[in-house]
Amino acid sequence: MGAQLRVYKRRIQAVTATKKITKAMEMIAASRIVKAQRKVAASMPYATELTRAVTAVATGSSTNHPLTTEAESPVRAAVLLLTSDRGLAGGYSSNAIKAAERLRERLAAEGKEVDTYIVGRKGVAYYGFRERKVTESWTGFTDSPEYSDAKKIAGPLIEAIEKDTAEGGVDELHIVFTEFVSMMTQNAIDGRMLPLSLDKDAEEDGKKDELLPLFDFEPSAEDVLDALLPRYVESRIYNALLQAAASEHAARRRAMKSATDNAGDLIKSLSRLANAARQAEITQEISEIVGGASALADASAGSDK
Repeated sequence: MGAQLRVYKRRIQAVTATKKITKAMEMIAASRIVKAQRKVAASMPYATELTRAVTAVATGSSTNHPLTTEAESPVRAAVLLLTSDRGLAGGYSSNAIKAAERLRERLAAEGKEVDTYIVGRKGVAYYGFRERKVTESWTGFTDSPEYSDAKKIAGPLIEAIEKDTAEGGVDELHIVFTEFVSMMTQNAIDGRMLPLSLDKDAEEDGKKDELLPLFDFEPSAEDVLDALLPRYVESRIYNALLQAAASEHAARRRAMKSATDNAGDLIKSLSRLANAARQAEITQEISEIVGGASALADASAGSDK
């Protein structure tokens, strides 16, 4: 019985140590969510106004720019998938990967080849384990992305969409990331970044019926679009990276809180079992003492006769 009690005590110590770790990780994630939310809020005005400027240029000019004009028969699309570098975040990365898989199936059903670009070690590991081709990947900054990271990602994507499909280019650029809605809600979504859908973007910004300013373009509207659209892609990717980081921290905080609560429940259960084992051990010792005393009394009584 003593051996069983020692087993319970060792398990309680192990679970208690794990509980301290998960509680610390929960607190760290909670503190990082606030910073990530501030960065998301700070990036939104720039992204909104840049989208508005690009929309104004595209609608106010008659030029057919390759980044705003849809191909008649698109044959290849690029998908940028944003996952995490670290685990212990519940279903955060798996939900984004599932959304990317659904998007991939939809594009394939439309007869389009898909080039996959991945951010985060979880997505790279998923595709690597299944031996799927990844055009390019980036890791090491999903916890706290910077604008330079967005520029690094945007460069190959812009080059791909500017190339002809016969030379390995793409006709469309899609992004899959986890949108931060609240501390308890994060949704894995997909969206098309290029070619720019002017009506849809204006509707999403709530300014579909807004009158856009008229511009005179120097030297030309096409040159203005050449300068603006790369910034547009960078800002969209940067905003998605920030939302993904906030969602990752929120998912990790929720997962660690659940693990901490489960550890607390397990400690209570093991403590009850340990107390029952200790009580059984004490009861057995008392029974042995009483039995020994009774045997001695009976032996003494027999010798007196």
